[in-house]
Amino acid sequence: MGDLLDFAVEAHGGLKRWCELRTVTAHLANGGVVFPLKGQAGVLDDITVQVDLHRQFTSHAPFGEPGLRTAFRGEHVAIENEAGEVVAERDHTRASFAGHTLESKWDRLQTAYFAGYAMWTYLTTPFTLMRPGFRTEELDPWHEDGETWRRLRVEFPDDITTHNKVQTFYFDSDGLIRRHDYDAEMVAGGLAAHYSTDHREVDGIVVPTRRRVYTAGEDGRPVLEPLLVSIDLDDIRFA
Repeated sequence: MGDLLDFAVEAHGGLKRWCELRTVTAHLANGGVVFPLKGQAGVLDDITVQVDLHRQFTSHAPFGEPGLRTAFRGEHVAIENEAGEVVAERDHTRASFAGHTLESKWDRLQTAYFAGYAMWTYLTTPFTLMRPGFRTEELDPWHEDGETWRRLRVEFPDDITTHNKVQTFYFDSDGLIRRHDYDAEMVAGGLAAHYSTDHREVDGIVVPTRRRVYTAGEDGRPVLEPLLVSIDLDDIRFA
């Protein structure tokens, strides 16, 4: 199968098709305990997300109340109205989480930041891992539920905002992403095991439409209670 990253990119639609596209938009339903725990229950339960494929930009709408949307641009995040006027904004947003624990509450800009970088990472993987500055290494295979998945250790460059510096991606025998491990530093909850299923081809790109995130135990196996985050996508459109 050759290089794992090349294999995975081809399985998800290929780099040529990816480079022909600029954005992806989807209807998003979020669940799980993380957002209520952070004081943001309901904010992302039923929402539209738009991601730029080749630069870090994400927008969620409506956000918090009708007529508002987010604008995540790396370390700068804003909440805007429908006219594009800034209602609230913050630079160097990651620094605002300093000293947070699992029980710490988020404000709306912190929520927009977390949701922005998370969905950008999820909706651009594995293609974004081909960008300059990413460092990858294939690890030993992983066995789970009677399957063998190939694993890719990824070190993110400093100019990409994401959960944490080093993350691990798992791909099945068809090259499709099935699991993604990371330390969601903004949550302060430790290692997460993020599962992707119900892959669907949309405009030539294969997208997992059902995602479930759990705590990972010391042995790497998921702890199924509580469910940290659920993500369900439909009405997916590339442009």
